[in-house]
Amino acid sequence: MEIRKPNDSEYKKVLSLTPQALFDGTLGEAKLSDEKVKQLIEPLLQKGCYYLIATEGNNLMGWILIGTSKDLFNEKIYGFIYELFVLEEFRGNGISKHLMETGIKHLKQDGYSEVRLSVYAGNQAIKLYEKLGFKNRTISMSMNI
Repeated sequence: MEIRKPNDSEYKKVLSLTPQALFDGTLGEAKLSDEKVKQLIEPLLQKGCYYLIATEGNNLMGWILIGTSKDLFNEKIYGFIYELFVLEEFRGNGISKHLMETGIKHLKQDGYSEVRLSVYAGNQAIKLYEKLGFKNRTISMSMNI
């Protein structure tokens, strides 16, 4: 398995699969059009965020989108993991862990001393994040009215 930045055709494939990634990551709450995904992702890429992809041969197996963010309260800049996704047929092989470890390494090399991410309650990736050392920082709550 190789983890690296995507070429143009691989980047287009990632973008075409991102609606499914966001649907899965939000546990079915976000059913986004390709246009909406583009509106969400392009500003991140313009501010310096980037993808790392996991491949084997010509097979795209998954990706991570990493970059920077800023704490709204104290304006501290930190590394942020915006997206992590492994295609269903490749799940259960440790690819998410490798993508996370590589992404964190890149963020450290980019000069960040802290990495954050957001995840939906109930997402099974939480177990991986906790194993890697992530801890709850904030909790977002909602109530139907």
